[in-house]
Amino acid sequence: MGKKRVLADDLGALKKKVTEGCAKSEKTEGDAGLRRLRKRLKRVQRKISVRAARIAQATGKKKVSA
Repeated sequence: MGKKRVLADDLGALKKKVTEGCAKSEKTEGDAGLRRLRKRLKRVQRKISVRAARIAQATGKKKVSA
């Protein structure tokens, strides 16, 4: 098995690529490569969000005993 990549690293790299692509391209809607990058970015953002929600659910609410 290969190394697993850290999602936060992917997120930063994808954001950078998307902003560079938007700056270069005049027609951002018709660009297939840019669309593919945006879809990957959204997928990574969704994974991070789901992971955070799962961790929050697992920790639960801490009861304070006074």
